[in-house]
Amino acid sequence: MQGRLRNEKLSFTIETVCGHCNWPLVIEIDSDLNYRVLDEKADPIVYVPMVDFETLEDPSIIDAF
Repeated sequence: MQGRLRNEKLSFTIETVCGHCNWPLVIEIDSDLNYRVLDEKADPIVYVPMVDFETLEDPSIIDAF
C-alpha cells in the first residue's frame, strides 16, 4: 500500500513462525502483492481482508479488526 501511495516499488521480508506448529517462516512481498515463501516445504495460508472503505467507520482497517 505504501509503495502505491508514494508511486515507488517497495519490497519487504516477514520473518515469523507458524501459529500452528511454530515452524519458522520467511515471506517476501513486493508492492504488487507478489509473494514468495523462502522455505519450499512451507505452505502458509495468506489472508487478505476485503474492506469496503466507503462504509468503514473505524480510523483504519487495523481498528476494524
